[in-house]
Amino acid sequence: MRIHFIAIGGAIMHQLAICLQHKGHTISGSDDVIFDPARSNLADAGLLPPEEGWFPAKLNPSIEAIILGMHAKVDNPELKKAKELKIPIYSFPEFIYKETADKTRIVIGGSHGKTTITSMITHVFQKLNAKFDILVGAKVPGIDQMVQLHKDTQIAIIEGDEYLSSPIDLRPKFIHYKANIAVINGIAWDHINVFPTFEAYKHQFELFLNSLESNATVYYNAVDDQVVELIKQWPEQLNAFPYSIPNYTVDGLASIIHHNGKDFPLSIFGKHNMNNLDAARKICTTTANISDEEFYSLIADYTGAARRLEVIYNQKDTVLIKDFAHAPSKVTASVKAVKEAFPNQEVVAFFELHTYSSLNPDFIPQYAGALDAADKAFIFFDEHALKIKKLPDLAVKAVQRAFNNDKIEVINDKIRLQEIALKQSDVGKVFLMMSSGSWAKTDLLEQMRKKLDA
Repeated sequence: MRIHFIAIGGAIMHQLAICLQHKGHTISGSDDVIFDPARSNLADAGLLPPEEGWFPAKLNPSIEAIILGMHAKVDNPELKKAKELKIPIYSFPEFIYKETADKTRIVIGGSHGKTTITSMITHVFQKLNAKFDILVGAKVPGIDQMVQLHKDTQIAIIEGDEYLSSPIDLRPKFIHYKANIAVINGIAWDHINVFPTFEAYKHQFELFLNSLESNATVYYNAVDDQVVELIKQWPEQLNAFPYSIPNYTVDGLASIIHHNGKDFPLSIFGKHNMNNLDAARKICTTTANISDEEFYSLIADYTGAARRLEVIYNQKDTVLIKDFAHAPSKVTASVKAVKEAFPNQEVVAFFELHTYSSLNPDFIPQYAGALDAADKAFIFFDEHALKIKKLPDLAVKAVQRAFNNDKIEVINDKIRLQEIALKQSDVGKVFLMMSSGSWAKTDLLEQMRKKLDA
């Protein structure tokens, strides 16, 4: 099959392109800007477009399918040409379903924890030498490609996303997967740029439940009030089963599960990770036909997905942790997890406002109290990022008021950020660096590591 990708440089788009090439399809693509790692990955696969831009003249009737990325605009010239040629147009979730329609699709949805739960399940499945398809939003241990689709598999493990499917399909991605087995791990308002109210955001999860295959099974987070309310108010009968937080104790950067009189050591920490773990347990014990004890043994050496409470320095009673947290619920959970792991050490949290939601004055009050568990906290935002996103200016005092913590220092200059971070980088502290951005394109974490080693 000949397939053309419009906006091939996306994080998942380029991975899907490489995956489909491996399956024997003929792939082409275009984009007006491609950054690493997509650029390098596409180049290694021989799929990097020879030049950036849109080239409608290169489209012709021999192309059998178009996969349209979210980065493209509705007036994209290649999209217009594809419509004129009447080439079938898919969003990437639609095409994932096309490739997995005859399989059991396990879809993990929720405002937080999706990547972690997905990676926990894949970790156990790999230990069992089980074959499966995978779609996951971040690099996870043991998975070379974020998208893998095979001809001889019966199960597809999919990280479901509530965000829009494509510029011409404003429905959430996860409805296209038509899950046979679903997880809803949390509902906490995010993406204010497309969901202007919490009600609009929550509606996406109603659409998700509506999209499930008949007789589907839903595992839902019993400690999330919004999820519980959604399940209780659902007008139709659901095969819905709760999961929660297992009995555990903290052991520094690790944890111990206590189950049926036995102790099972883990390589992860934090209450939200224990909650994620219980969702993964439900999936693995029911689909792989293993016991709880087998699950806890198989998950013992799981260390987490990339940038999810990832420990990048741990020496001389000093710890540096990198975390992708950006939404209020994620930030709150990460800070609490680190303080729970290090109750007797000073926890210093740095948080970069980077997403449309976190930089939006109407949304920032959602972060009230999010950093309170830290002993010392700093918030950074890059004024250049505001300009790129075409958002209004942010006042430092307004950000501080929104977080409802007078002890927080707000920084809007990257030089000042580096000065403060390095000044704080003393032996004996625990540093939690939360960002879905790049700290204004600086090597801040590497600078901190060098200072701690000095």
